[in-house]
Amino acid sequence: MAGSIPFLDLKRINAAHEPGIRAGIDRVLNSGWYVLGEEVAAFEREFADYCEAKHCIGVADGLDALQLLLRAYGIGPGDEVIVPSNTFIATWLAVSQAGARPVPVEPDPRTHNLDPRLIKAAITPRTRVIMPVHLYGQPAEMDTIMAIAAEHGLKVIEDAAQAHGARYRGRRTGSLGDAAGFSFYPGKNLGALGDGGAITTDDEALAAKLRMLRNYGSSIKYKHEMAGVNSRLDEIQAAVLRAKLPALDEENAARRRVAALYLQALDGLPLQLPQVADGAEPVWHLMVVATPRRAALQAALTAAQIGHLVHYPTACHQQQAYADQAWPALPIAERLQHEVLSLPIAPYMTAEEVGRVAAVIRAVLG
Repeated sequence: MAGSIPFLDLKRINAAHEPGIRAGIDRVLNSGWYVLGEEVAAFEREFADYCEAKHCIGVADGLDALQLLLRAYGIGPGDEVIVPSNTFIATWLAVSQAGARPVPVEPDPRTHNLDPRLIKAAITPRTRVIMPVHLYGQPAEMDTIMAIAAEHGLKVIEDAAQAHGARYRGRRTGSLGDAAGFSFYPGKNLGALGDGGAITTDDEALAAKLRMLRNYGSSIKYKHEMAGVNSRLDEIQAAVLRAKLPALDEENAARRRVAALYLQALDGLPLQLPQVADGAEPVWHLMVVATPRRAALQAALTAAQIGHLVHYPTACHQQQAYADQAWPALPIAERLQHEVLSLPIAPYMTAEEVGRVAAVIRAVLG
């Protein structure tokens, strides 16, 4: 009997980078400098170059990246931020923690990304920011979003936590909006060995403010120019990310090959397959399909020892964290939470493994 197929084998992914990771950790240990040292500074330079942005600011995690950006822009109580109705809750939490109100806009059912055609109707005199998410590794339709923002005098913050290396009309995510927040959670396409995050921007003044905000509001030791926080990318995690960054494009290309195999193998089934927006070059952080028969698929995949997950089983507005607020009807997000299913995808997956996953799905739906 064939072995199991895990949803994601992080040990296998990181084993390919082990010599570089160990060398990086040794550099940190031998340096005697463990917070905001040369590893973070070097990674910030390298990741900024990779994202085709002028500045990168390493922070503790992806939620902090978004929250600190909102704070740096002066977003607070009384302000509104447009967010997707269909996303991981961190997008919403960043807005709430800044003291502002998330205003959900439904996704395009084809891509599950924020539908730019619905944004204008959500704009009010209190709207300050649009925060599109490059969900599952597919860039949002940024040209239209940026045009709407310019028309209404709004900032655009990319939630690029799932889209390291993706491109939209030839440009990298992280360079498409006014600024962007990234997560380096271990399961991301560029993942650390723990939490980590970063902000990219071309705005020099914004970058300088963020460097202070992440470090107790200080740019000079013991002088605090603002009420900041402690949110600093760790030296060891920066060293790990530096070891893995040079292979990111190659690993993303491998994910694209796996995605192409899935799309071919599942074509013709009564199953909503991922659709790629014009001009988008996704990096396939997730392979998400949708069907009203999800429970039957889950049971069959489990029986075949094939890993799978649901991203995300409860829409943000239906979470207990937001139960004290009134929300509009969001039928697309509410439908997707009952239909989406994430199949295993990773750079190391073989055509045989994709074929096994597809065979189980075909047996249920074919």
